[in-house]
Amino acid sequence: MSMIVLWILVAVVFLVVELITVGMVSIWFLAGALAALILAALGAAVWLQITVFLVVSGVLFALLYPRLKHLVGRNRQATNADMVLGETCVVTRRIDNLAETGAVSVGGKVWSARTLNGETVEEGELVRAAEIRGVKLYVSPIPKT
Repeated sequence: MSMIVLWILVAVVFLVVELITVGMVSIWFLAGALAALILAALGAAVWLQITVFLVVSGVLFALLYPRLKHLVGRNRQATNADMVLGETCVVTRRIDNLAETGAVSVGGKVWSARTLNGETVEEGELVRAAEIRGVKLYVSPIPKT
């Protein structure tokens, strides 16, 4: 197989990966493969093609990714679940991580709950929603004043 065909195949693979992921995962390698393809068409040595592939891919990644990473996932919309983070919740069922029990009410919804630090929290106490893992809301107790 000639190097031209090889670089075309490499470019197509990276293009397909980029189209599937849509996260600027392999676009750098696609550009490197196209640069190497040009060298292969000009009859350059294989070691030079590989070197140019690696250098172009690496330089583009290093220069452009930090500037463009904010574009990845910018269309991500917060879900209703994300809206409870940081909110004050009322414990409706004693939270005990060891017994795997606990529930809180926040925003009119009841969530299965666990504490971040493993502390037990009694029914009726206030906690703050810290993070969501799967279908569980992880909370931190609010110090009593």
